[in-house]
Amino acid sequence: MIANYTTGTTLFADWKGELTAGTPPLLFPVADAAHPLAQVDVGPGLVVLVGAPPAAGKTALVMQMLFDAVRLSPNLKALVCNVEMGPGALLDRQLSRLSGIPYHAVRRRQVSAHADQLARGLDDLHERLARVAFLRPPFDLANVAHAADGFGADLILLDYVQRIGPPKEYADKRLSLNAVMDTVRAMADAGCGLLVVSAVGRQRDGNGKSSYENLTLASFRESSELEYGADTAYILAREADSSDAVLKCVKSRHGEPVDIPLHFAGEFQRFDPPDAGGKLSSKVKGLWGDSAGGDW
Repeated sequence: MIANYTTGTTLFADWKGELTAGTPPLLFPVADAAHPLAQVDVGPGLVVLVGAPPAAGKTALVMQMLFDAVRLSPNLKALVCNVEMGPGALLDRQLSRLSGIPYHAVRRRQVSAHADQLARGLDDLHERLARVAFLRPPFDLANVAHAADGFGADLILLDYVQRIGPPKEYADKRLSLNAVMDTVRAMADAGCGLLVVSAVGRQRDGNGKSSYENLTLASFRESSELEYGADTAYILAREADSSDAVLKCVKSRHGEPVDIPLHFAGEFQRFDPPDAGGKLSSKVKGLWGDSAGGDW
């Protein structure tokens, strides 16, 4: 076996050259500068993990980030792998978000009363779709890798990771997910940015009751490799009867964890800056116990 290493002296020279050149790491903005989501760092070599309980809006959130990343980076190309929703349903949501036509009207194809909004929304969506591809079955990482190479994708969305097949078959679900995350990490190391959506598991409270309250880094379902493989990890919390939401940062490898309060405009499947100066309802803030950060 041949030893494989780099001396500290060589490493220092290369690192110092990059440092003094003053060029920051390349990032793909996922929101306009004034939007709270602009704080999420997405870019080559980075794995961003987003978990949430059912119906919290995680697919709406990551699709908003991806489509805005394409808008804000004119040369960026993105690949969407969504196991649960077809491309048409995903486009319904984006059209509603971009045009301001209520989602129920788009879904039911009752858009004739919104001609001007429809025209603007379709033009906007069509322009972005020139640089977005949607994976077709099989939903496994071998197909993801081939599609990303063929399309030239810089950003890959995996929604959601527990349903995506590993490079080969494993009898154990945990080993399977470990292999998936190993491959995801390799894709990032090869220069892609990755948005990875994960299911979360219920937690036991002090009374032994199972719920989605007080979710932590350990709440991502089935594998600790999700925690280790991600550069940044968030958990999205939103009560079903509330528009208040918080994107809780439970891991940040490259900086201080920052929680992001949001407002979910369900009528348009869109996450906006929070209402009332960023004040979250006590019900939603209570999901994090005393650990919630930020001036809310």
